[in-house]
Amino acid sequence: MDGTLIDSEHLWLEAEIAVMVALGSSWSSDDQAHCLGGPLERVVDYMIGKSGTDVDADAIGHQLLDAMEFRLRNSPLSWRPGARALVLECHELGVPTALVSASWNRLIDAVGEKIDADIGRQAFDVIIAGDDVENGKPHPDPYLTAARDLGMQPDRCLALEDSPTGVHSAVAAGCRVVAIPHIAEVVDTTALVIDSLESWTLARLWQES
Repeated sequence: MDGTLIDSEHLWLEAEIAVMVALGSSWSSDDQAHCLGGPLERVVDYMIGKSGTDVDADAIGHQLLDAMEFRLRNSPLSWRPGARALVLECHELGVPTALVSASWNRLIDAVGEKIDADIGRQAFDVIIAGDDVENGKPHPDPYLTAARDLGMQPDRCLALEDSPTGVHSAVAAGCRVVAIPHIAEVVDTTALVIDSLESWTLARLWQES
C-alpha cells in the first residue's frame, strides 16, 4: 500500500519522527529507508535500539499506529503515479486483485474507504494486512496467503512492490515481481525494476516480469 499504491511515505516519516521525539531521540530519512516495508515489529525494535528507551515495545507500536492513522484519516488521498489506472484496468479485465501490506488493518481501513470511493467500487478482492499473518514481510507468508485466498498459485500472481523487504517477500513466495523503488534502492535480478507504473499496462508488466 504505502509507496506503491498511495503516496504516504512522507506521512510515515512524520509519524516516525513524532514517536522518536517523544522517546527523546531523533529519526532521519536514512532510518526510514532502513525500515522501509516493515513489518511493524522490526521498525519498533529498530526504534528501541536507536533511542535506548525502556518503553515497552507494544506501547511504541501503538504510538506509531496512532500517529499514522491520524495522518491517513486527515490527509487527502494521493495515488502513486500509474497505480490508479492499473487498479481500474484490472477491474475492467476481470483480473482479481489483492492488497498485501505490512501496514495493519486499522491503517488500511483509514484509507480504504477513500480508495474505494475514488474508483467507484471495492478496489481489492482480498486484503492481507501486517496483523493478518504470523510472519510478515520479508517472509513469504503474506503473499502465499493472498494467493491462496485468491484461489491462485503464486506463480500466476504479479506482485508490485516498492521496498526491498516487500520484493523479498514476493520473490520468496514464487510470484512474478515488479519493483517500483520509491525511497530505498531495490537490487534483485529476479524482479523487473521500473521507475514508475505510468504508461505500463497489465499485459506489458506480465510479459516483461
